[in-house]
Amino acid sequence: MNTHHYCIIMAGGVGSRFWPLSRMNMPKQFLDILGVGRSLLQMTYDRFRKICPVENIFIITNEEYTNIVLDQLSGIDPACVISEPLRKNTAPCIAYSSNKILKSDPDAVVVVSPSDHFIQDEPKFLELIEEGLSFATGNEALITLGIEPIRPETGYGYIQIKKGDPGQSGDNIRKVKTFTEKPDLKMAELFLKSGDFYWNSGIFIWSVRSILNAFAKYMPDLYQIFEEGRDFYNTEKEKGFIFKAYSNCTEISIDYAIMEKAENVYVLCSDFGWSDLGTWNSLYEHSEKDDHGNVVKGGMTFLYEAKDSIIRTDDNRLIVAYGLKDFIVVQSGDILLICPKDEEQKIKQFVKDVQMKTGDKYI
Repeated sequence: MNTHHYCIIMAGGVGSRFWPLSRMNMPKQFLDILGVGRSLLQMTYDRFRKICPVENIFIITNEEYTNIVLDQLSGIDPACVISEPLRKNTAPCIAYSSNKILKSDPDAVVVVSPSDHFIQDEPKFLELIEEGLSFATGNEALITLGIEPIRPETGYGYIQIKKGDPGQSGDNIRKVKTFTEKPDLKMAELFLKSGDFYWNSGIFIWSVRSILNAFAKYMPDLYQIFEEGRDFYNTEKEKGFIFKAYSNCTEISIDYAIMEKAENVYVLCSDFGWSDLGTWNSLYEHSEKDDHGNVVKGGMTFLYEAKDSIIRTDDNRLIVAYGLKDFIVVQSGDILLICPKDEEQKIKQFVKDVQMKTGDKYI
């Protein structure tokens, strides 16, 4: 393995779209969502161990989840678990972890990945990641993995590539032409038909020098906040400095902060069976179904005249349902959610309403 190859796994999200299974005290990345005996975080960590030295894999998470990470990743060096004092979105998260890695290895090349993605063809995925790491080693490049779309999806951002402009590493790497936020259905259909657009996976590859140069150019205030701590990283003074730094950070994503502004952005065009597992519908899509198209997980379930639904319960629960069609039914602890599959985008609002009326008890 290349000792200059690193991985940053982002594991600080709250996973509200998977409520009520995903809660503030145990978000979805720490759950065995797929029913395979490993949490999404564990599966992500296992994946990157195949191409990066374990001492070069860092988990960055909110400090309230640090002990969960240490428990789930048995044997991980606590120094590889980076704790954020506040949730400030992905740009501060990446600026912090990149500065920390830079201090110990100025030649580091990094893949940044969420902790909760589904990867169907893992060997192909890892082959593409290594291609991206190789390209980023020799170029001042900011690379994002673009997923070849298979349907007109309105829930993902899109990246348009420049046709006929392959990167120096071959046809898989292309310059970015435009970024587009989640489109409406008509626009998504046009994107799919054109062949120029890829889903934005939220997985990035770059050298630490390249991304920090980009911060200096496009987000100088944020760059300066973390640059002031260069003498504190990897020392006992780091925690105190970071608490102050995060208090001064703008809450902003890496896409808005850097990727949509920079000129040296490339897409690693890929197709390896991917989902961000961000919703109950995405879990339904990648789960085994019965003869009537139902996904059933958890306790004892009796279904009658039910089809194309997802039913998830605690192991000690009995569910009897008649006449369900295209529904989400999730029982977790003291909460029962019943929602049509095509209305699941409203779950985030349900969570806000519950929190407003009951506080954090059910969140």
